[in-house]
Amino acid sequence: MQSVEVVHEDRATVHPTTAHRTTTAHRLLPPSSGVVSTGTGSVGGPQPCTRHTASGLIYFSSVSDNTHRFVQKLGVDSARIPLYSSEETLLANRPYVLVLPTYGGETGHGAVPKQVIRFLNVEQNRSLIRGVVGAGNTNFGETYCLAGDIVAAKCTVPLLYRFELMGTSRDVDRVNQGLDTFWTRLSQHLP
Repeated sequence: MQSVEVVHEDRATVHPTTAHRTTTAHRLLPPSSGVVSTGTGSVGGPQPCTRHTASGLIYFSSVSDNTHRFVQKLGVDSARIPLYSSEETLLANRPYVLVLPTYGGETGHGAVPKQVIRFLNVEQNRSLIRGVVGAGNTNFGETYCLAGDIVAAKCTVPLLYRFELMGTSRDVDRVNQGLDTFWTRLSQHLP
């Protein structure tokens, strides 16, 4: 898969050791068909169903809902990775951009939420990721948006943007404009 990167300088939040992976974020794919639930469990007791999504933006948000509030401000079709393992498993059906917060504070230990790891351990979900938008807290210094850096590197996709906590109106505008450009350029490079 070819990745498309449009580099920009973003506030004073880019740490020199990760600046080479920072790019502008970009709006979503055209409207999708939404989310569909399937499955009724299996022998041996009820299991969570699988919830399929054709959303071009998939995100995880903790109970603080900071990332959720940011995604809502984008006003685009999106799907949320379940917070609890007892909830339906999310399965992506088309390419998407992942938005995720960073955990772990100043140590960075456990930076990528376990729910995101579980989601990306599903081969289909991992194969369809095209970019990452990271959320974080600048109070944690070098670990600011570390989860985005880690996922982008492990999945070999671009880190498109970083924002703090719930993001600003400027962040929302940049991500919306950037996602439009990203998906347009990416579609021009696919067979």
